Amino acid sequence: MSSTHRNVRRESARQGEEFIALVHRKMDRLVQEFANGEINRTQFHRLYARYQRQIAAVAQLLAESDPALWPTAVADGEDTQHLKTRLAAKALGMAVYEAGAGQPLHVFGEFDVAPEQINPMLASYRLAAGEMFRAGMRRAELDDGRWLCFVPGAQTTLVALFSLEPSESQLATLDRLHKDFEEANRHALSQPQPDPAALAYPFYSFVQRPGPAPEQS
Repeated sequence: MSSTHRNVRRESARQGEEFIALVHRKMDRLVQEFANGEINRTQFHRLYARYQRQIAAVAQLLAESDPALWPTAVADGEDTQHLKTRLAAKALGMAVYEAGAGQPLHVFGEFDVAPEQINPMLASYRLAAGEMFRAGMRRAELDDGRWLCFVPGAQTTLVALFSLEPSESQLATLDRLHKDFEEANRHALSQPQPDPAALAYPFYSFVQRPGPAPEQS
């Protein structure tokens, strides 16, 4: 083996080891992102497994094969940011229910959960909220992999439909939007029969494909 070839192998090996160290730092950041509620479990599991596969593949090539081949072990055709974006939960639609009501006050976005499916869950959530002082939001996975989130308020319950399990950061945003909804509409919501068309809805910007805004009276 020529000295030039040996130098190329050493340089390739050094680059491969630097790549492994870089992936370890990415894994550390990923752990912190999940701990901070910035990503959901699906994103965490898929990305963490991806990083593990990359490290194992590169380490094997460095140990057993030509170190110059290690870049081929991580060329999976999809970068981390694209994968993270693709696996992020999207708010598909929402429904606002008045306390005790079986029908929503207003629905927007793609909220296509059948009433016979959501009403028992809503009733169970209200019962739990009534028995527990300041009960927080709840979430449940549907059979098709989508998630329902129930957000309590003083006068209404917000039910949000997500494409995947939402992150803690998304749930915190949703909780804040619901508080703003009730504050902005506190006078209208105090009426026996609030007019949905007269209410302000902070949720529109949060939904993946917002429906048309209600007509103003």
